[in-house]
Amino acid sequence: MKPITYLSAVVSVAAVMALTACNDFLDRSPLGQFTEDDAPNALAEGKMFNVYYLMRSYNITAGVPAFMVHNVRSEDSEKGSDAGDGAGEAAMWDDFQYSASNGPLAAYWGQNYTIIYQCNEVLDDLEKSDHNESEEALRTRGEALFFRAWCYFNLVRAWGEVPLVTFKVAEAAEANLPKSSAEAIYRQIDSDLTEAAACLPTTWGSDYTGRVTWGAVRSLHARTYMMRNDWDNLYAAATEVIGRGIYNLDTPVDQVFTVEGENCGASIFELQCESTESMKQDASIGSQFCEVQGVRGAGNWDLGWGWHMGTTLLGEAFEEGDPRRDATLLYFRRSNDEPVTPENTNKPWGESPVSTAMGAYFNKKAYTDPVLREKYTRMGYWVNIRLIRYPDVLLMAAEAANEKGLAPEALGYLEQVRAHARGGDNTVLPPVTTTDREALRQAIRHERRVELALEPDRFYDLVRWGIAKEVLTAAGKNYQEKNALLPIPQSEIDKSDGVLVQNPDY
Repeated sequence: MKPITYLSAVVSVAAVMALTACNDFLDRSPLGQFTEDDAPNALAEGKMFNVYYLMRSYNITAGVPAFMVHNVRSEDSEKGSDAGDGAGEAAMWDDFQYSASNGPLAAYWGQNYTIIYQCNEVLDDLEKSDHNESEEALRTRGEALFFRAWCYFNLVRAWGEVPLVTFKVAEAAEANLPKSSAEAIYRQIDSDLTEAAACLPTTWGSDYTGRVTWGAVRSLHARTYMMRNDWDNLYAAATEVIGRGIYNLDTPVDQVFTVEGENCGASIFELQCESTESMKQDASIGSQFCEVQGVRGAGNWDLGWGWHMGTTLLGEAFEEGDPRRDATLLYFRRSNDEPVTPENTNKPWGESPVSTAMGAYFNKKAYTDPVLREKYTRMGYWVNIRLIRYPDVLLMAAEAANEKGLAPEALGYLEQVRAHARGGDNTVLPPVTTTDREALRQAIRHERRVELALEPDRFYDLVRWGIAKEVLTAAGKNYQEKNALLPIPQSEIDKSDGVLVQNPDY
């Protein structure tokens, strides 16, 4: 079992001090006076550690709201679980019957702003500090800017125009602001990430595993440029990360999403999660990431809730013999000579252990280690959440290079990803050789789909490529162009007393 890091230990303490204040903050009406009791009474660094805790929470990375917003809206994911479990969520997210009163919708909005407000407080504390030029203060500032940018990127992709709050809120009414344009939100993201990159190191000491690095900042910046189809800036950011030589693809694809693969050379940023003998299912040091997505069954197969499942279309997307299929999709063999057990996975397709499940495959990237399951809990609170991986950066560089007319360079980045997946077996995944821009464009898009399958943001790829309606309609989904943006939660509009205006056509 991996040891508890300094970061995990401090985060658990900070969480006890701060979580209630942060969550209550956004539930209040936009009237009233805040006091020091409304925020963690801790140093800026302690408050920053609390942000890491908030980031791995149910509503933003580890639970139903996160999976619905990021994954289920694509053709490769489905709501999952049983038909009667959260049937309204299937209509909302699988078939785009959006409702501004949806609970996960409001929870996702709220958690992003909770983190933004906490980051604003950290930045305010540092600004007022007599030691704001120290190395520790600069690094903490960089972390706060990174997470604020992360959350605004979540918000601008999901809703477009949203309120822009970049100051510590003393009066609740101060946060009751009208929407800013998407362009203004992206300008703030660009500013935050540019400064953060100058504040943060390329690596931390081993006691600080999981803290934000320069590479994480530049990779996130690349992702924001990609969403805008800004090929020049995307190319510059992605190739700068590659050029530093910090990351590698040395870990085999079948180990990347195991305990052995945590914080490997391909990991640019992942949230650190733990379990201990006394804290087996404690969200203060772990997360519900695997619990929510675990196999929904009985006995040995009672591994979780079964939400967020892969579709048949996703299974068909992998090329013949692609090892990533077995590393991504959890499927089972039923035969007279081979019984089904939680360890007997990734055999030729047979019968799912749950015949009523709304999906073809469970997520192997959220599968818990059977040995650790026996020692701690089958729900896998210890599994880290991978948020930025090196193959994503290579594919971003490939896409930007191709769009800039640099086909040979694009082919090189693409081949690195395919060679890693190939794992030395030259009978599968032959190198892509075409230099035709459109053909190479399609090859890179395919590679993003299978390499990053069941990870966040396939839906956003479809939107930025301008093919969401075509692809999702063909998959049987009731997608309209307006569905690229979500409706603003009705609860937020009501609290604003008319300051917030609903998105068009809702």
